[in-house]
Amino acid sequence: MCSSKFFSFNMFEPHVGRVFQNRFSTQYRCYSVSMLAGPNDRSDVEKGGKIIMPPSALDQLSRLNITYPMLFKLTNKNSDRMTHCGVLEFVADEGICYLPHWMMQNLLLEEGGLVQVESVNLMVATYSKFQPQSPDFLDITNPKAVLENALRNFACLTTGDVIAINYNEKIYELRVMETKPDKAVSIIECDMNVDFDAPLGYKEPERHMQRPEEPTEEETDPSNYEMDIGFRAFTGSGNRLDGKKKGIEPSPAPLDPSDIKRGIPNYDFKIGRITFIRNSRQQPRKTEPDDTANNFIAFSGEGQSLRKKDRKP
Repeated sequence: MCSSKFFSFNMFEPHVGRVFQNRFSTQYRCYSVSMLAGPNDRSDVEKGGKIIMPPSALDQLSRLNITYPMLFKLTNKNSDRMTHCGVLEFVADEGICYLPHWMMQNLLLEEGGLVQVESVNLMVATYSKFQPQSPDFLDITNPKAVLENALRNFACLTTGDVIAINYNEKIYELRVMETKPDKAVSIIECDMNVDFDAPLGYKEPERHMQRPEEPTEEETDPSNYEMDIGFRAFTGSGNRLDGKKKGIEPSPAPLDPSDIKRGIPNYDFKIGRITFIRNSRQQPRKTEPDDTANNFIAFSGEGQSLRKKDRKP
């Protein structure tokens, strides 16, 4: 009688589990956590990757040789989508399980849809790579620390899933791009290396290299420049004692560029070229020694007398 019920119950009671080779497998009607009845706020379920199952599941799992921690594979047979999760509590109504909203989106499930739940054993994670779904994730000061703290509420990861984490009252979605050593891994008590891919829609800022402009060697007219005239002698006007102004108008001579002396002017100046002019005394050139200096003989000159004396022949 028991054996007959064991093989025939699934057509009438989809919430009761089947056991083949110590494996738990059953179907439930799934709902989001917001549909969970009760006075307590269960928003903590939305922050992780664990589900709430009925007490009958705990009774069946306790009779099986299930390895801990309990991990499950969720499958939507209508859309051929699957993911993995852990279990948080066994307080749901019979035939019903409650899932986080992001998990229902990955499975393409609606409220009251059927989901297949199977117990699985997963390898421990060693590496995972995430891609933020929005550039806003870059505003977080330490994203690895935030992700590490959020993953404490998760039991496993599945490649291709889009998980949701809550930080500073804001939801950030991250796609699981890669997991090692398998496509589905357990992250409970593991030493896992985390890497990030560029956020979806992120564009690197363009860097414009400023190249120095090459000076153009165009001939310019020195008269176009404003030159400091400075002091010019005898360019003022005089005053007469009788008060007349006749003959006192100044008549300055035209200014010649050569009259302006400010240091050492360079009249060959060209824009974009710097010329350094230094005043240095020229060293006297060394001349070759005269050969006559070597033939000098002392007291060999001739003297002169102021008075001429007649000398006898």
